[in-house]
Amino acid sequence: MTPPAGSLLWAEQLRKAYGPTLALDGAEFSIHPGEVVAVMGPSGSGKSTLLHCLAGIVTPDAGTIMYGGRELSAMSDAERSALRRSEFGFVFQFGQLVPELTCVENVALPLRLNGSSRKEAERAALTWMERLEVDELRKKRPGEVSGGQGQRVAVARSLVTNPRVLFADEPTGALDSLNGERVMELLTDAARSTDAAVVLVTHEARVAAYSDREIVVRDGRSRDMERAV
Repeated sequence: MTPPAGSLLWAEQLRKAYGPTLALDGAEFSIHPGEVVAVMGPSGSGKSTLLHCLAGIVTPDAGTIMYGGRELSAMSDAERSALRRSEFGFVFQFGQLVPELTCVENVALPLRLNGSSRKEAERAALTWMERLEVDELRKKRPGEVSGGQGQRVAVARSLVTNPRVLFADEPTGALDSLNGERVMELLTDAARSTDAAVVLVTHEARVAAYSDREIVVRDGRSRDMERAV
């Protein structure tokens, strides 16, 4: 696979096995700045493993992943961790907010971990909470808000560092359709406003509809639906 011109993150011939189970078997991927790409496929197809490899959380057994002209596997663990703190953002199915912290403290947490002062971090957090329509929840803890509100707080947290790539793994999987639609509207609008690329793992067609392009993963192999047409 030749890297598409202008691609920010791309991968070729990824293989990953967990014991006798082959999770990825030659998967390929590419994404440009500001693009939303939906990674679709049935349960167990390898789509979440692909996301974890692209984000540097899991190291593939074979293949190449390039981000911004650098190979992820050639980076040290510390360098990949730094990427995940500053240039990558993450949204998971259940939000994974810290229950002991208020919502504004949760959103500010990535900035605090990167060395920002509390005042500076919470000012930026409130800006994003306002954009995600949850600024009124600033003093509440995650256990005091609804699922839809909590997921919007999680989206604000993922964007507070102005990441270049946002990884969203089933971000609406725990929500009803109405809240899911609103979360996707806000997530994609906010990401596109900052030119962030979004890797969106989902099995729902209504969620994938918010993407610019779809890649289907089946039996560890990927198929770019735009190229397949």
